Amino acid sequence: MQGTKYVLVTGGVVSGLGKGVTASSIGVLLKNCGYRVTSIKIDPYLNADAGTMSPFEHGEVFVLDDGGEADLDLGNYERFLDITLTRDSNITTGKIYQAVIERERRGDYLGKTVQVVPHITDAIQDWIQRVAAQPVDGKAGVPHVCVIELGGTVGDIESAPFVEALRQFCIRVGDNNICNVHVSLVPVIGVVGEQKTKPTQHSVQVLRSLGITPTFLACRSSYPLEDSVRSKLALFCNVPTANVLSLHDVSNIWRVPLLMQEQGAHQLLCAKLGLTEANKLDLTSWKVNLADRWDSLTDPVKITLIGKYTNLSDAYLSVIKSLQHACMEARVKLELEWVEAASLEPESKESDLTLYDASWRKLVEADGILVPGGFGSRGVEGKILAANYARINKKPYLGICLGMQIAVIEYVRNVLGLTEANSTEFAPATPHPAVVFMPEISTTHKGGTMRLGARRTVLQTMSCMSAKLYQQDQYIDERHRHRYEVNPDLVPKLEEAGMHFVGRDETGERMEILELVNQPADHPYYVAAQFHPEFKSRPGKPSPLFLGFILAASKRLDSYLRSRDFPRSAIQM
Repeated sequence: MQGTKYVLVTGGVVSGLGKGVTASSIGVLLKNCGYRVTSIKIDPYLNADAGTMSPFEHGEVFVLDDGGEADLDLGNYERFLDITLTRDSNITTGKIYQAVIERERRGDYLGKTVQVVPHITDAIQDWIQRVAAQPVDGKAGVPHVCVIELGGTVGDIESAPFVEALRQFCIRVGDNNICNVHVSLVPVIGVVGEQKTKPTQHSVQVLRSLGITPTFLACRSSYPLEDSVRSKLALFCNVPTANVLSLHDVSNIWRVPLLMQEQGAHQLLCAKLGLTEANKLDLTSWKVNLADRWDSLTDPVKITLIGKYTNLSDAYLSVIKSLQHACMEARVKLELEWVEAASLEPESKESDLTLYDASWRKLVEADGILVPGGFGSRGVEGKILAANYARINKKPYLGICLGMQIAVIEYVRNVLGLTEANSTEFAPATPHPAVVFMPEISTTHKGGTMRLGARRTVLQTMSCMSAKLYQQDQYIDERHRHRYEVNPDLVPKLEEAGMHFVGRDETGERMEILELVNQPADHPYYVAAQFHPEFKSRPGKPSPLFLGFILAASKRLDSYLRSRDFPRSAIQM
């Protein structure tokens, strides 16, 4: 095979159609044909990265091994393809303009007028080719295929330079080395129930007017495309009928690659790109271990998530996926309940008694309580109350990042008796700082200044729950995203009182994992981590902390641990 092949995924009509899942599913098809696949996400916003945006804007910020703060679709790519991407895999307008302006200041364009065309468009193309050549699967050599997703919808003003760059890119790499999959909407209007093609026709018209002709149409709809609708779309959008793919609603996202396989998408893609291994595709394991298994789960486990952004589930997308991965491994059906943290606070009882009672009922009825990461003071007291309830009532508890800091504040207040303890993030003048600002973090700049990316956690004892779940006796590597840490001055008192920090950083000064002493005898599962285990969870390879949490919540942890062979040596506490 000569050079890297490219699959460009664009979107039309409306955003949020599932371009990321479509791009990931295309990657799954090609990977299971035997090809090495990498991915790039283009986000046309001016931000340098997603790190400073509210989750309400674009969903969660997905953190990469190298500390890149990226769009959540990179999480989809990593989970579907089991690859490790880099910060350069997420291209933004901000990154491109910053790179071009730096070159201009350096004098690289000396004597030239720096313009969108050709300088910005050339920078985009060069970036794509550079990143597409970087291996992401742990093997040496250049990937065979790069799947590129262009965020937003075609026709957006902000994406115009990228569309033009991609038009030029089609010429640069040659028509036989690139294809375009255009994801569009085929809605059903009114009681008649007729599938409407006009929105897709107009979307393709806009795309073609910008110089890109779609090779495939991936049509999102509630129900399978009717044959007459498929023929009409092929006629008016100038694509072969076989290239009009029906991506209708399915029972879970792991069925999307199977849906595409049923329509021969892998054969059509390979034929277009000159790839000869389409007949090697085998998704049997994918179907049995993911798609079918998820649909077959019947034994329920009720998890209550205490959060700040509960009106938008994408704000916790990786957490949800990690719970799903763990449930598939544990063979239990996830029932996820959402609780807005502030609704647990006494003030909520006065302002909305019905909501307050309903929120506490979800907590009481939960099999497990999860407090994920977050920023800002809203809802913090409600999270502290939830952590207290889980500890006192022996409910399995998993705290992530802020969820760990919450557990520490609760313990300092209610066990050590320092009732005014708090984090300096929420109460800078607290007399008993349980959580403090890390000294190396910038106090003036927010973007890219946190403790980010993969960091090593040294396990302090083999006998802890975390070592048994990770099957490690020395260290683990997980991804981080935080500015605050447990106050190291309080650690001796906390450990003396029964809260053990079984994982620390390589200096031994920064706390990474906490557990209550004598688990599971005195408490079924009370574990919290400063890192974000959800970012490295994969289907078939769930995060150990999430798996332990789900097993404890479904009362299966003891038997699971008894069946494991533990490491024989460890750094003793």
